[in-house]
Amino acid sequence: MAVTLTEAAARHVNRYLAKRGKGIGVRLGVKTTGCSGLAYKLEYVDDTAPEDVVFETHGVKLLIDPKSLAYIDGTELDFVREGLNEGFRFNNPNERDRCGCGESFRV
Repeated sequence: MAVTLTEAAARHVNRYLAKRGKGIGVRLGVKTTGCSGLAYKLEYVDDTAPEDVVFETHGVKLLIDPKSLAYIDGTELDFVREGLNEGFRFNNPNERDRCGCGESFRV
């Protein structure tokens, strides 16, 4: 089981943490919402929780709660720029469907 970041995503996270002045990485999880049932949640974190599963890629820690791991195992988190837009992209091999607006997914 693993969740990884691309080099671009790791650079973005490291820049943000440096600008923020604190933090150890990002917490990635899922929540129930939207048309298709699940949505990703991502937040910068300062400490680990006892239940966190921790992965480290390119020097960045990814903290994941055990319940979410079943839905996002194998996911690669990327950071992309397309024209004037930029943001994180979740390359999740477990996704079976995504809603039309792109906000939620189904496994």
